[in-house]
Amino acid sequence: MKKDTKTFEQALSELEQIVKDLESGNIELDNAMNKYTTAMNLVKFCQEKLDNATNQVNKILNENNELVDFNINEGEEDEIS
Repeated sequence: MKKDTKTFEQALSELEQIVKDLESGNIELDNAMNKYTTAMNLVKFCQEKLDNATNQVNKILNENNELVDFNINEGEEDEIS
């Protein structure tokens, strides 16, 4: 089975087009249902991409080049220079 190589931006663009098509009201019911199903799959794909990106951004490398959760403790901001 071929792996989906769609980017977040491609999926979002496709989702935007489906929304325009559905909002137009000029679409047959069966086609609308197919587009709605596709849209829900695109939403899931985009949400997974965003969650993954958020997790990556929230991690930093420590002194030992290990990924650790990124936390800013109050009061420590002034110590960083």
